[in-house]
Amino acid sequence: MMSYSHIDIRAALNAAYEQASKQIFYPRSTVRCSADPMFRSRLARDLGCILDIDPNVIAWLCLPLQFDTELGPHVPDFFVEYEGGLRFCLDAVETLELPEIREGAALAGHRYRGVSRAEIQAGYRLANARDMLRYAKTRTPLNDRLRLLSMLEEVGSMTIAESFGVFREVQPMTGVSWMVLHRLITVELDDAMLCPETVIRRFQR
Repeated sequence: MMSYSHIDIRAALNAAYEQASKQIFYPRSTVRCSADPMFRSRLARDLGCILDIDPNVIAWLCLPLQFDTELGPHVPDFFVEYEGGLRFCLDAVETLELPEIREGAALAGHRYRGVSRAEIQAGYRLANARDMLRYAKTRTPLNDRLRLLSMLEEVGSMTIAESFGVFREVQPMTGVSWMVLHRLITVELDDAMLCPETVIRRFQR
């Protein structure tokens, strides 16, 4: 049976905050992080990038809580809320999640998953997410947004290159990136790096 002194109740959480506070990882901006972004590793930051472009993610929180395991108190990298009401504690892990951590999470009433480096880095999604998140805080002006959305409503889709003439108040890729991140338009992120031939469509839930 796991038992810890009351002195240790928040010790792991405080240690996680202290470790993360000493780290700086780029890109700095986030879209759906509901509090201060804090990451203990480059891999955790990369998973945060993936969460920001996952259309099923509503919000995520860094270093949200601690729970007891057979290995000692554990603080997951993220607490994530998905469409449909599902909530998971997630860790960025090198290979496989530890069963002791999954069991500890379950006993504490949490769903848990360890996301491997191979899954995080698969395909082009991470590279595209990193590129777009540079522009997460640069809001596409209303005129440009409505102009692009109206054209997509009329023609159905267009390439990034074809959209360049639409943007008049902001640089085209800044505008496209912000609109993708904020789920106004959608592009294919897995198969290739974003390029002039990448097809843009209106976001559909």
